Amino acid sequence: MNNGEILAVRGLNASYGEAKVLFDCDLDIQPGQVVTCVGRNGAGKTTLLKNIAGILKPTSGSITFNDRNLIGMMSYNIAKMGLKYIPQDKKVFSDLTVRENLELGSYATKDYNWDQVTDYFPRLKQLMDRKAGYLSGGERQMLMIGRALLGAPKVLLIDEPTEGLAPGIVEHLKNVFKELSKKTALVIVEQNLPLVCAISDKIYAMKEGRIVAEIKDGESIKAGICEQYL
Repeated sequence: MNNGEILAVRGLNASYGEAKVLFDCDLDIQPGQVVTCVGRNGAGKTTLLKNIAGILKPTSGSITFNDRNLIGMMSYNIAKMGLKYIPQDKKVFSDLTVRENLELGSYATKDYNWDQVTDYFPRLKQLMDRKAGYLSGGERQMLMIGRALLGAPKVLLIDEPTEGLAPGIVEHLKNVFKELSKKTALVIVEQNLPLVCAISDKIYAMKEGRIVAEIKDGESIKAGICEQYL
């Protein structure tokens, strides 16, 4: 990797069976950056994150994280290295309490410092003994992000974090993302353009499986130039 990137993707191609979904995708992320990926539904954004996280296997290309090649690695080993994926489905262990969900995250990472979670999400401290199945969508999103923070990840891949959430929760997440970027790089797939423009250091626009634009000029981001790709 060059220029201090913590994560670099080069020439990534991916398919579902005979259907090719990603075409020669290149992107790079530096430590502490907030990078967002925008595009219409079906553009390939989720597929891109899942290939980086090792959940799906690319047909060709390279993915390098902290100077290590991730191609062929199992997703749980990639997570142990400090690169974690938070899916958009907001699925938690519904029959377990918030406390038990966090305990699972701690068991996997050996990180039992839950203060770092409740500092970002004080609401979770009040919900520790509630079954996760009874949480609101916003509370589930907090739990998923909080659980992923255990183990001090270097990169978080977050898929559609604000989808279907109330404006107050979205505003809270915006502030959390800004604070998180002081410790970890974020790669976020997001459709909420005001949020994208407020938090992004760089934006990749995707269309039909290709990255068609890389926007890293601060003034262009503020002007919402990425809107043309939605």
